Amino acid sequence: MFSLLRFTLGITLAGAFLGGCQAMNADGLVTSSAPPEISGPAASAIAGDMVSRLAEHVGPGTGTILLKPDGSPFGGALEGSLKTWGYAVVSDQDAKDEKLIALAYVIDSHDGQVLARLSTGSIDLGRAYTTTATGAAPVSPLSVMRRG
Repeated sequence: MFSLLRFTLGITLAGAFLGGCQAMNADGLVTSSAPPEISGPAASAIAGDMVSRLAEHVGPGTGTILLKPDGSPFGGALEGSLKTWGYAVVSDQDAKDEKLIALAYVIDSHDGQVLARLSTGSIDLGRAYTTTATGAAPVSPLSVMRRG
């Protein structure tokens, strides 16, 4: 019981941190960031899971994803996963598509877990993961926040 309370409190505090302490970009989203120490396989597993969940809410073909990666393994894995799922991805805001969907991410570690968040102008998705050198597995339900 205590460990569940500690986990829930940790996720709540980390969510508040991720939501309140990040710099905003011109799209009104947080500036994408991920620590470079997350292994490539863990970054790919987290990106694959988060993009599959994004596809449930923002399907491929609804617009072009505007993604400004930070050069981390996660940024590259996210771009690759988006393309695998059929999304068109650009990094230049001057792209010709009128239906640009700005996408930002924040990856942070807290208490031995990795917290992942994807944000668009209309939805935020968040989830906690445990990571190893060979991958990652979700340890929390998906958090979905819609904006009007």
